[in-house]
Amino acid sequence: MKVVYLDYNATTPIDPRVADAMLPFIHEHFGNPSSSHAYGVIPRRAVEKAREQVSALLGAQPHEIIFTSGGTESNNHAIMGAARACRSRGSHIITSTVEHPAVTEVCADLEREGFRTTYVPVDGDGRVHPEAIERAITPETVLITVMHANNEVGTVNSIREIADLAHGHGILMHTDAAQSVGKIPVRVDALNVDLLSVAGHKLYAPKGIGALYMREGVRLEKLIHGAGQERGWRAGTENVILAVGLGEACALIDGNLTGYATHMQRMRDRLESGLQLIFSGLRIHGSGGVRLPNTSSVGFRGMRANEILSHLTGVAASAGAACHSDHVSVSDVLKAMGVPMELAMGTLRFSVGRTTTEEEIDQAIRELTELAALRSLRRDQH
Repeated sequence: MKVVYLDYNATTPIDPRVADAMLPFIHEHFGNPSSSHAYGVIPRRAVEKAREQVSALLGAQPHEIIFTSGGTESNNHAIMGAARACRSRGSHIITSTVEHPAVTEVCADLEREGFRTTYVPVDGDGRVHPEAIERAITPETVLITVMHANNEVGTVNSIREIADLAHGHGILMHTDAAQSVGKIPVRVDALNVDLLSVAGHKLYAPKGIGALYMREGVRLEKLIHGAGQERGWRAGTENVILAVGLGEACALIDGNLTGYATHMQRMRDRLESGLQLIFSGLRIHGSGGVRLPNTSSVGFRGMRANEILSHLTGVAASAGAACHSDHVSVSDVLKAMGVPMELAMGTLRFSVGRTTTEEEIDQAIRELTELAALRSLRRDQH
């Protein structure tokens, strides 16, 4: 029996149309896009077309898009680059307690350089409140970085409100949009951000490619030095193959986002409804706020995530806690949300994709039904 994949927030498969767009640059057009001769012309045009496709999806200008190796590099460049470039004005950064390590570890590294970071708490749904951000602002604040949507529970933050606050104080605003692009509208003009990170492998493009939106006029300190690629902001020969893949993936989203989102939400809701019929005391984390349409973080009361996963041989999902033998380390996101330990220890994240079927959802529900029956039988035996 085929294993049902419900871990799309971890990574997505490459869309076949994306793979097809990449093939000519694997087999035929191998030239260096910086070369002035004929072999470099087509690759150069392909990179610039991809830049236009990414910018069109985000509502940006092509020259505001920098290709990177992924969301992690984009976050590093945005946060380190902005903080260091603004060092003469201040050394304070504001972020939240539920950010991805690609943000929190960057802030921690900057702290070793003398920067100070305020980690703003979230509510029980994992939402960052603009009022909490405003209270954290000081005359030394130079950057605010808050994720658009949380990777574990799917909570969507009010980035526009936070960005407006930031700009009212002359502060740069960055958002990690790795999980939101391709699931909900992500437009830099609507969000009013200065910097925004994109990860290709979260939106049906290959791994190893991403993008950083940098608003015109914003200046960052470079992370990678060398020749003048990416308009001088990121040195190194462009990865034409992967850039083409990201561009095509963005073009597909640009024309089909409403349909993709509607389908994913229907599959997510079908799963949650089925689980609520099986398990008593079930909690769906973050359901009190605005969530991504594909993400369901589910707390199974009195159970352990590693035990659930060990029985789900036909379902690929991820734990909301890091489980090692008898030791369970609850995720920082669930801790920050104040999720009770008995639920946090038994939390799984299910994330559906745009090709997830009703049959796959029903298979997952059947496996979990069998698990519930087995758990009840074990209780009876004791």
